[in-house]
Amino acid sequence: MSNRLSLESSPYLRQHADNPVDWYAWGEEAFEQARQRNVPIHLSVGYAACHWCHVMAHESFENPAIAGLLNERFVNIKVDRQERPDVDDVYQKVVQMMGQSGGWPLTVFLTPAREPFFGGTYFPPQDRYGRPGFPALVVALSEAWKRQDQDLLSNVEAFKHGFGELDRQALQRGPVDAGDLPLAAAQALAQHTDPVHGGLKGAPKFPNPSSLDLMLRIGARTGDTRVLGALRRTLDGMGAGGIYDQLGGGFARYSVDERWAVPHFEKMLYDNGQLVRLYADAYRLTGQPSWRRIFEESIEYVLRDLSHPQGGFFASEDADSEGEEGRFYVWTPAQVQAVLGSEDGAFASRVLGITEQGNFEDGRTVPHRAVELDAAEAARFDALRPRLFAARAQRVRPGLDDNILTSWNALMIEGLCAAYQATGTQGYLQAARSAADFIATRMTMPDGGVYRAWRDGSARVGGFLDDYAVLANALLDLYESCFEPAFLARAIELADRILARFWDDGLYFTPADGESLVHRPRAPYDHAWPSGTSAAVFALFRLHELTETAVYRERAEQVVDALRAAAARNAFGFSHLLAAIDFAEQGPLTIIFAGALAGAQPLIDVAHRTYAPARALALAGHTAAGAGRTPVDGRPAAYVCRHQTCQAPVTAPHDLQRLIGARE
Repeated sequence: MSNRLSLESSPYLRQHADNPVDWYAWGEEAFEQARQRNVPIHLSVGYAACHWCHVMAHESFENPAIAGLLNERFVNIKVDRQERPDVDDVYQKVVQMMGQSGGWPLTVFLTPAREPFFGGTYFPPQDRYGRPGFPALVVALSEAWKRQDQDLLSNVEAFKHGFGELDRQALQRGPVDAGDLPLAAAQALAQHTDPVHGGLKGAPKFPNPSSLDLMLRIGARTGDTRVLGALRRTLDGMGAGGIYDQLGGGFARYSVDERWAVPHFEKMLYDNGQLVRLYADAYRLTGQPSWRRIFEESIEYVLRDLSHPQGGFFASEDADSEGEEGRFYVWTPAQVQAVLGSEDGAFASRVLGITEQGNFEDGRTVPHRAVELDAAEAARFDALRPRLFAARAQRVRPGLDDNILTSWNALMIEGLCAAYQATGTQGYLQAARSAADFIATRMTMPDGGVYRAWRDGSARVGGFLDDYAVLANALLDLYESCFEPAFLARAIELADRILARFWDDGLYFTPADGESLVHRPRAPYDHAWPSGTSAAVFALFRLHELTETAVYRERAEQVVDALRAAAARNAFGFSHLLAAIDFAEQGPLTIIFAGALAGAQPLIDVAHRTYAPARALALAGHTAAGAGRTPVDGRPAAYVCRHQTCQAPVTAPHDLQRLIGARE
């Protein structure tokens, strides 16, 4: 018999619709029940592609005895973190205050007033992994609530105080060296990079695109060989590893080992959007063919497997298929030879490191690039790869989370724009425009605000800071790719809405008129995606260059001043903010193209193909920065400006290349 979650549209909530747990969605109905029954709340937060969420569901939430304990002693609330990142952010802090790293599934116990008193992540059904068994924990916490245990009540007060203390720590000012802070941060990241495999030292290993983007920017600006070398090792290591799908393209969320060999197999849109952009930008800087192959194959994966027919992009694919993690992706030598025959099968197995011993469970292997290939071998493998891909396509696919999320789609739009600018491939630009059109027509409120999520014809949940900020940046990228003024106008409108709705004494993650939580989160730290705060700062700095609107830079600088000391202490947590600081402090190039768009295209192509991250592009007449710029002797021209001071206009592509190269 289904529970209330069968009425929800979230794929994650619907996964739990047949649990014997009497689940509620987050909302007043659940809170009122807790008040009336005078029982605490058991809050469980996860997402559809989360492997350990599935494990806990199978072990505990599908267990009638455990469900009975939960139903008797608690009001049980299930939350999709993709729909409600605000709720997730607030209660992840509980686990962090308890000295744990956080993650999903998130398990937190609350008073009926939604005040937390205990938390954790995954709990097994019996004591193991150094964690208490979930049923015993449920009973102990319930009994403590009934007797109003003093330790429990003290926890409530400690957590309430701790929320504010975490914000104060993030905003704590202090002395910061007057030197090049982004450079120092990139050098620190390089120092902590695995000297053999790339990525931050140790395991598990996450891609951390924001940190790699900062290293790329600084390496390009300074030529620092240590930074560039660390970046190259990481990009090559990820691209050759099992974290990258060697047959179908696209990246998994992280690697469980230090060699990028065995992934946690779920594929997230936010990772792939950011990594497409990173590899495309690195390709623009270096011309490295293998990096172009990786971002083009990753785009092919997203367009093939994560695309809504009307243009938006789905959130993720699961790690599991047929109830087993990684089953869709792993191979044995016998399986390869069954597809390719003995000789070609042996060759492909050697290339992909597929052995009898395997590197995964039960002698199976996650494919990875195990050997370097010469040109003839590479051509031979390229001819065999589609046959393996076609055979794998006959397997049962992992589950699809068909939520369409604004900020994650915006990250993919940014990746597509970078790929278009790097290659000129029109299909990438069209895909980016289609996704932007999807958001404009299906995820935009009547008053011009944006929704967070869309699924199956229904948009829901008002957008958060990252939805507005990342979308503003994506639309600026789209404007700089095709110079349609409507994209610029919408980016300006979103920036104005950020300042009107998310600004108080700084930027907040939730709007001023949003749901009141036990704590209004700021969320300044980057996670596996850029923070809404850093994305907003970036958008404001970029828009100031184009519009010369003073308040954009003033507000961005206020945030930077408040977080500069924190960024100096924690390069990893503030990489995207440090990239925005680098953009502003180096004095970005503003390149204005004057003349008909078609005639100016050779000049535009130079700007697009050149990796110059600290720059803004516009067509004359579209922005304040472009006022008065005209063609030269009837020929399209480019005006290269910095700090409102412009070089003489150029009409030849090689002259524009010289000016951009001299700056970068």
